[in-house]
Amino acid sequence: MPDLAYYASLPRTRGAAAALLLDDLGRVLLVKPTYKEGWFLPGGVIEEGESPLTACRRECEEELGLVPRLDGLVCVDWGPPRDGVDAVNVFVFAGSITAAQVGAIRLPPDELSDHVLVAPEKVPELAPPHIARRMPPSLRGIDEGRTVYLEDGREPAFGGPAARR
Repeated sequence: MPDLAYYASLPRTRGAAAALLLDDLGRVLLVKPTYKEGWFLPGGVIEEGESPLTACRRECEEELGLVPRLDGLVCVDWGPPRDGVDAVNVFVFAGSITAAQVGAIRLPPDELSDHVLVAPEKVPELAPPHIARRMPPSLRGIDEGRTVYLEDGREPAFGGPAARR
């Protein structure tokens, strides 16, 4: 039987899941929350006992009124503690959204005020820096068919003796 007191004493890190949805022109879907500044990918907090993929699908349903096609995990981004909020592991799933789906988006007015499709190079004009930094490596990951690991939206340097073996 596991030592439950031990597990209860371990540090906690929040989890979040987001959808990087591209239309047929390669534009990124962003949403504008009513409770914070800037534009973000659709997504949110992973609830207790919920998987990142299930959270992403649930958040899309809640925020967009639909569940888009998701093709796989494209990015895991560790976000450091910021503005009094604990660290977070963000799981970003890549997917696509059709023109019909964009036309069918229904935002929850108490949570989101708008949505927009933007060219990837325009994301830094709208999104907070840590979100904007996440875009180029995530889009490269989609193109290369791989998942990228980031820390605060940046690709960390890997290397050292173990990497040279």
